[in-house]
Parts: sequence; structure tokens; C-alpha cells
Amino acid sequence: MEDYAPLIERAFSLAPREQSYVVDNIEGEIPDYVRGSYYLNGPARFSRGGLEYRHWLDGDGMVCALRFAGSQVHFTSRFVRSAKFVAEEEAGRPIFRTFGTSFEGDRLKRRMALESTVNVSVYPYRNSVLAFGEQGLPWELDPVTLETRGEYNFGRAINDISPFAAHPKFDPVTGEMFNFGMAYSAVEPTLNLYRFGEDGKLIYRKRIPLDYACSIHDFSLSPNYVVFYLSPYILNMESLAQDSQTLLDSLSWEPERGSRLLILSRETGEQVATIPVGKRYCLHLINCFEEENRLTVDVLELDHPIYDQYQVVPDLFMSVCEGEPVRFVIDLAANEVVETAAIGYLLAPDFPSIPPRQFTQPYQDFWMLGISSTGQPGRKFFDQLAHANWMCARACDVYRAPAQQYLGGEPIFIADPKQERAGVVICQVFDAERVSSAFAIFDGFKVADGPLATIRLTEPIHLGFHASFKSG
Repeated sequence: MEDYAPLIERAFSLAPREQSYVVDNIEGEIPDYVRGSYYLNGPARFSRGGLEYRHWLDGDGMVCALRFAGSQVHFTSRFVRSAKFVAEEEAGRPIFRTFGTSFEGDRLKRRMALESTVNVSVYPYRNSVLAFGEQGLPWELDPVTLETRGEYNFGRAINDISPFAAHPKFDPVTGEMFNFGMAYSAVEPTLNLYRFGEDGKLIYRKRIPLDYACSIHDFSLSPNYVVFYLSPYILNMESLAQDSQTLLDSLSWEPERGSRLLILSRETGEQVATIPVGKRYCLHLINCFEEENRLTVDVLELDHPIYDQYQVVPDLFMSVCEGEPVRFVIDLAANEVVETAAIGYLLAPDFPSIPPRQFTQPYQDFWMLGISSTGQPGRKFFDQLAHANWMCARACDVYRAPAQQYLGGEPIFIADPKQERAGVVICQVFDAERVSSAFAIFDGFKVADGPLATIRLTEPIHLGFHASFKSG
């Protein structure tokens, strides 16, 4: 079996240190309009007290920040002091079961859920930064030092057992934040939808009953609707709680049930429609928008779920399946899909990103990571940054990293305020041969030309998941 990710184990055997310093090794030129703070979250440590974690989602969350100010770039990295992190640091050993690793005597939160590793995403919110895990409250961080301030409960509107996911959505027009959380009951599986006003106060929490306890990671918004892609990837919470299985082992893929788009009203949270869309799997959505009486829903579809490809660390994506960006156009009067289109980029695309100002609006361009050796047996990792456009119906602009270099983190677009269709994309780079890390800045519309600038860090850092940017 071929090894398509030589030396990738070096990224998962790191012991990242918390750091804060001005970066003095920058190659190329960063455009003047790149001003503000870039944040990245991801799993950073894969062993504790002699236990080796098996799954990419198991590692303790660490947030990194790049602050762009004038000619200076400042880097900061810090672990999120979650309840899990603090308890295990004090004990000097693992205590809690994780997504893909169980061990004798491990614990669940209140004997019913995982204690969050807070390692999935990070977003600026009001006067702070919030770090999110797959379920549970987010944790508030200082936006400059990344010091953990504590769990964030939105003025006690939710509590530490409220289901709350890692993909909040922020409407750039209204200032509202939406999020969701799944209650994985075998008897009454429920989707919880939250709407928060610009002032941070909870407007509503709606509970939408579902036919089965499907695993949902992401969702999207349009000006009037909230959209979920429901894949029949079903979580058995009883086996997690009673049989000491990992969460991954408690999931089952049942494609015969079919996949559906669940459409809810943004204003009320009530169900508008549920529409069958085949038998595939969706981890991430790209965007949604409305034109006349039609709703367009853009997603990344895969042939089947991806979580089993995140193990055993460091041998990831051994048999990763193909996927592609897919567009569904829905007639809202008839509640049916009237048009389907796909972009022929099949290389296990993930971490889609669009210009933030075009969220909920019609758009054409987006960016994603891909795996060039998709379809070949053997371990592999993200090594392509792809710029796609719906008008040309393809990934028309693709950068492939040099051998033994790997890409991480959601590619974040930063717009040039002086031009309508111009900007840069920030993407993380890990050089496995040199065991070094950098952040590459690409012309967003010419990524195949390679980086405009490379910000080289003093020490290597973990490969991240989701990122965000706050200008200013």
C-alpha cells in the first residue's frame, strides 16, 4: 500500500507550546488591506499520561491567532482551558472518553455525553472570541492574549448541557447569530435551533422533532430560511452511555433511509419543508441564497461519511471517498428540487469558504481543500487549495503543495475593499520534512500561482480545522 502522506506523523507527534511573538520571517509581500486578526482552532495534542489518542477529533483544542497591524504580524497560540483540559492537567492523566478513544475507567459528562475538547472552530463575537467544540457551550477567549475567560452561556440563556454545535452562523446584514444542537434521543431525537439578536440576547430556541438521531455538523442560512442537510448517519447514545463505546463506534451509516434537506423559517424557527435529495452524506454546506421564489442550497456531498477516515492517527484518509460541490435549486412553492448542478472536483473536498460579505447572498466563487490522491489506497492528507466558480462549473484554479508539505485549516478569504472581485486567501502549511509551520497568503483568484507571501513561524504548530477573520 502506498504512502501518499510521507512524514505526516510528525504533525501529530508535536508537543505544541503556547507562544506569543512578532513574526520576523516573512517572505513576499502582504497586501496593505490585510489588517485585523485571523483565528484558527484545531486538535493540538494527541497523547496524555501514556495514552495515545486514535482519532483526529480527540486532541485538546488550541487556538492560534495572527494579528496584522501595519507592517507587523504577531503570532499567539494557547490551549483552551476547558473543563476537560483543566481536570486532566491537574490529574496528570486522561480522565474523559473522547470521540474515537475509550479506556478503562473513562468518564462521560453527566454520564451521557462527551466532555468537549473545544477543538473545532473559533469566531470573533461581540468583544471577545468564542472557541467551539462539537457539542456543548463555547468557551470565551481574550481576543488578544487568547486567555480562557470561561464557558460562555449567552447571559444564562443556555446551560452546560444544552446541545450546542460548532458551526454558528453570523448574518453580516442583521448582526444575528444562529446555531443548533442535536438531542440524540432514540425515542425523541430533536434538533434545537437558536437565534440570537445583534445584542447577544436569545430571541428563540425552537425544538424540531426528527425521525431519527442523525449526526449533523453544519447548516446554512439564507435571508429567510435556515437549511440543514440531514444524512442518515445515526448516533446510538445508549451504546455510548451504557456499552462504553466511543462516539465513532456508536455511529451507523444507513443510506437506505435517504438524505433530506430540512428547511426552517428564520423568523419563527418552524418547519417549512423537508425534501429528499438522494443517499449521500454532507459534512459541510457552502452557502444558501434566494432569487425570486427559488432557494439555492450549495453543499459538499460525499459518497459516505468521513469521520472513520480520521483514524488511526497518524494514518488518516486511508480509503477516503470521492465527493463534490453540489447545488440544489428548490422551488419553494412546490417544495421540490427543480435543478441540480455539480462542480467536477472529486478529490474529497472539505472546509469550504466564501467571502463573508456574500454569506446568504448570490455568489460565484468559493475555496476548499482537497486530497490529490483520493481514490488510491494508502494514507494521505490535504495537499490542494482549490478555487472554484459556479459559472465555469469547475475548480478552475488549483494550487498543489510541494511534496511532503500539507495544508490545514479552512481557507479564509479577505476582500480587497477597493475592488469588487479581488482579495487574498490565508491557508496553513505544514512542512513535514523540515517540521516547520507557516501561513501562506494567496491571491484568491490566482491560487495556482502559489503564495504571494509566506509567514514562517518559529516553531511548528498543529494542523487546524476551522478559521475566521476579524478586520480592523
